[in-house]
Amino acid sequence: MESILITDVTPRDGLQNQSAAVSTADKLKLIALLAKAGLRRIEATSFVSPKAVPQMADAACVLAGLSAAAPAANLQASVLVPNLKGLERAVAAKAREVAVVLSATEQMNRKNINMGLDEASKVSEATVRAARAAGLAARAYVAVAWECPFEGSTSLDTVVDLAVRMREAGAHEIVIADTIGAAAPAQVHDRIRALLTALPASALAVHFHDTRGFGVANAWAALELGIRRFDASTGGIGGCPFAPGAAGNLATEDLVLMAEQSGFATGVDYPLLLEAVDFAQAVLQRPLGGHSTAWARRRIAAGQRVLQ
Repeated sequence: MESILITDVTPRDGLQNQSAAVSTADKLKLIALLAKAGLRRIEATSFVSPKAVPQMADAACVLAGLSAAAPAANLQASVLVPNLKGLERAVAAKAREVAVVLSATEQMNRKNINMGLDEASKVSEATVRAARAAGLAARAYVAVAWECPFEGSTSLDTVVDLAVRMREAGAHEIVIADTIGAAAPAQVHDRIRALLTALPASALAVHFHDTRGFGVANAWAALELGIRRFDASTGGIGGCPFAPGAAGNLATEDLVLMAEQSGFATGVDYPLLLEAVDFAQAVLQRPLGGHSTAWARRRIAAGQRVLQ
């Protein structure tokens, strides 16, 4: 059975925009539950300015606690770094994999990091090169790859150009991100096909938000074209503090169910994944869950299997 690779972004992208403060201990407990469910690729935290994103102020503490939180999990944990200063902090905290985020429009970069597209591109390239020189693996996000909340439809040529530049800078994985959940499956097909003329499928990942309920359908569209690397967030938690209209991420449980029922292995135990959802609900004090969660809970309560 062919496998897909899931990077669960709950601890970073999921939590960064939440109004309820989440303690370091609770973040580590959540990561431990994700690892227990079988998730091995986790975006653990972000070395951004604590003033800009207070929820990530404990990044070094989270990274330091990973081995104790999930001692037998063999986690591949990545951390987001916005620039060389963030990379320095990540290196000091003994990170082994970093991710940079480069938006594909002028205005999104200005709103997010107070730089224009050209300057932001150069900073991202320099950060990836420095990370690789320090012996770290690097992922690179191309954000607002379908639509920007400030400029509307994003230039396909720009998305392809930035993806190639990040790959040439040394990023082993280029994550094409629908930051505000504006894409539909046909549009996913069009952009991924264009990207595949410049980069191999093995170098590409996708990151979808579920604003319009298309998250899992968009994931299937990418899967049909040979993409096997996906971001998702347990319970559908998420949203970007700098992107108006960005709702929660594609729920990990929806992606797992769709992939498994379509003949792809994920390595994830669905009932154990629901334990992570339950914990996150308790911490954030609000209901969470993907489109499949209520159905899955009924199956489990009736003593039936979720994944066949």
